[in-house]
Amino acid sequence: MSDGLRNSLLFGAVALLIVGAGVIQGANTALLIVNMGLISAIMAIGVNLQWGFAGLFNIGVMGFVALGGLAAVLIAMPPTTEAWAAGGLGVIVALLLGAATVVLAVLVRLRMPKGPLRLLAMLVILIGGFFLYRSVFDPATSAVEAVNPAGTGYLGGLGLPVIIGWPVGGLLAAGAAWLVGKTALGLRSDYLAIATLGIAEITISVLKNEDWLARGVKNVVGLPRPVPYEVDLQASEGFVQAAADFGMDPVIASALVVKLAYAALFTAVLVVVLVGAQLALKSPWGRMMRAIRDNETAAEAMGKDVTRRHLQIFVLGSAVVGVAGAMMTTLDAQLTPGTYQPLRFTFLIWVMVIVGGSGNNFGSVLGGFLIWFLWVEVEPMGHVLMSLVTSGMADDSAIKANLLDSAAHMRMLTMGLVLLLVLRFFPRGLIPEK
Repeated sequence: MSDGLRNSLLFGAVALLIVGAGVIQGANTALLIVNMGLISAIMAIGVNLQWGFAGLFNIGVMGFVALGGLAAVLIAMPPTTEAWAAGGLGVIVALLLGAATVVLAVLVRLRMPKGPLRLLAMLVILIGGFFLYRSVFDPATSAVEAVNPAGTGYLGGLGLPVIIGWPVGGLLAAGAAWLVGKTALGLRSDYLAIATLGIAEITISVLKNEDWLARGVKNVVGLPRPVPYEVDLQASEGFVQAAADFGMDPVIASALVVKLAYAALFTAVLVVVLVGAQLALKSPWGRMMRAIRDNETAAEAMGKDVTRRHLQIFVLGSAVVGVAGAMMTTLDAQLTPGTYQPLRFTFLIWVMVIVGGSGNNFGSVLGGFLIWFLWVEVEPMGHVLMSLVTSGMADDSAIKANLLDSAAHMRMLTMGLVLLLVLRFFPRGLIPEK
């Protein structure tokens, strides 16, 4: 069997699984799986760029996803005029003071000769700048958060179309990745993993606690959509008539149309990212990145700047993840920092890359759809399976109760089992790198 035919059969099998879910659970469920599968595939391509192309072990994926979501809020939500009047200028001034403190400390370190005087000057600048920053920042943020805390309590955004937040999410994640990369990419792979995980946790902690920025754990809800609202479609006589012509209820038809519109947008982004990743893979730059991945010492001997190339691919992969994070927040129409967990936004994405095939962009797409389908469907299938297994047991049986309760953990069991089976029988993934 040729590779092309085998890969087509794999994608066809995943498509059949999704169609089967639609037949059993309804088209809405199938489209939800498709939309999140598209977003997961983009995230997996971003991680594959870092790991599959360059061998960078980044387990801080969650942080870049969250930054993409934050960008969608900062771009699309309307500004809170009362909050800006109360403390917006103070927040801006404080942030500028903080940035100026860091820049001044860096300049002192670069221009003064090494010695105790330089160290003393840096300490004076950093400590003095910190207290000056806090003296402006704290009262300003308190004033912002006091403005209708139940409904707003934050500065809001720019009120622009939410789609603009998608590339901005990529830029915000790329900027954070550049800062991380300049400090952490010189570390060995295991230390790099620890550093990226720690920075991701810091990012989530900031989002949870800085209410002036994005309401913290109070969540930002009601993000504008790039597609029509269901109620607007249902209020349109033309749409209602068209749904009746197809023999569909307008409520169900409106939900399907909205999900199909999201699917079209997400598919367009996935195609652009996939084509770009494939062109990069087959270019001289892509061959150089894989040469660095396979043997850094030999690549350095050939005159390649390994650290610079690692920074490039780290920033690029993080930008792709940031775009996907902004897309996911748009689909959810809310930013909920408390839901960003390593299990969902780091471990699961890595499973997609490993199962699909590290180093193969199409494998990442396949892994994104397959693993997301299993993540969504395994738990209800587990309940059905346990109900059948325990159907002959007495209702007051402790074994029956334990088995039914354990169905909620089928996701963890299935992810581990799938990962073990793939590593055992397909150690290079379902669609391995050529």
